Amino acid sequence: RYEPTWSSLDSRPLPAWFDEAKFGVFIHWGVFSVPSFGSEWFWWYWQKEKREPYVKFMEANYPPGFSYEDFGPLFTAEFFDPNQWADILKASGAKYVVLTSKHHEGFTLWGSKYSWTWNAVDVGPKQDLVAELAASVRNRTDLHFGLYHSLFEWFNPLFLEDATNAFQTRRFPTSKSSPELYEIVTKYQPEIIWSDGDGNAPDTYWNSTGFLAWLYNDSPVRDTVVTNDRWGVGSICTHGGFYTCSDRYNPGHLLPHKWENCMTIDKRSWGYRRNAQLGDYLTIEDLVKQLAETVSCGGNLLMNIGPTHDGRIAVVFEERLRQMGAWLSVNGGAIYGTKPWRAQNDTATPGVWYTFSPEESKVNAIFLNWPVSGTLELGEPQAKLGETQVKLIGYKEPLKWVALEGKGIVVALPQLTPQQLPCQWGWTLQLTDIN
Repeated sequence: RYEPTWSSLDSRPLPAWFDEAKFGVFIHWGVFSVPSFGSEWFWWYWQKEKREPYVKFMEANYPPGFSYEDFGPLFTAEFFDPNQWADILKASGAKYVVLTSKHHEGFTLWGSKYSWTWNAVDVGPKQDLVAELAASVRNRTDLHFGLYHSLFEWFNPLFLEDATNAFQTRRFPTSKSSPELYEIVTKYQPEIIWSDGDGNAPDTYWNSTGFLAWLYNDSPVRDTVVTNDRWGVGSICTHGGFYTCSDRYNPGHLLPHKWENCMTIDKRSWGYRRNAQLGDYLTIEDLVKQLAETVSCGGNLLMNIGPTHDGRIAVVFEERLRQMGAWLSVNGGAIYGTKPWRAQNDTATPGVWYTFSPEESKVNAIFLNWPVSGTLELGEPQAKLGETQVKLIGYKEPLKWVALEGKGIVVALPQLTPQQLPCQWGWTLQLTDIN
């Protein structure tokens, strides 16, 4: 049994499925999807920081005295089709999904008895959105279902009172935040608890170690659940299951601890923005590059979309997800279940990232640019004459190669028309029998 101490909790091995999965989809959805302007931090930027674009937006479009709570009934979700969402998630090639059960605004997407009149069953859709998506994901896909949960809430009076008391009182976590965590685990049995938003309070205030000890010892998901590292000031990148370290974290080198790169297709926001321009969205080339870099350095990629207030996954997000799935349907062997190789990226040719498939003992070289010369120089692999084989995933014939002095090889790529290429945005060489 795990003790409620970091030294004990950090000794728990991470369930193997998480490292093997490599790729997940993050979904930021809530009342902030109604204004869908600027950022999911809309309430804070408008009311607390009084940022000019937010104040002007409200003055121009809403009557005087309109409060953030008035957005609640406008979060309608009338087009929310959890089966369609599940089908898009499956088509993306993702192996897990993480939904925001509650963001810093405190609005819960389930009918929480600890969030009276500020939840999706009492207000807005009048539906348990968490239950509906969980059911569809489990019925229609093999994705692991996870939930994001914000510890703090910007404007909750109990939290503000505790903060005023320098967190010497604990009214908010004992009456709101902690009970919610136990509630979502027992009710929905998520296999990921993605914690966030420590509100500058220590983990002792949140009783994070107490909750995690219960989660790992006695909860219904004790054997499969994974957790992140955002459990109070000082815990990030130090304690917990996998490390996130910061948003959009992509170190570009191998890390000793399992980590995750959580990032957004919309470069500027996690929530949906109605005024986003096409250039604000990462291209599929950008996303494949992020995936290759992240996985080669031992990380998982958690790629975020923000649905609309009426429950749609905007077509630009759907397209990116389906494109990623198309790429993975060809190159998934170089991603899923792989381990980092002795080199992460190539020394001779930039934009080549390596992974290792232990079961087949193959080295995968993912290259992002098809060379004009028709030959690809790899500085890292040490080939064995007469033994080493090089294949392009999605192309039948083995490729010709020559060894360079010392180490490295030059591979002759096949001459293919754009239609004949196995995929359009990054390709994989599989190397067998190399030193």
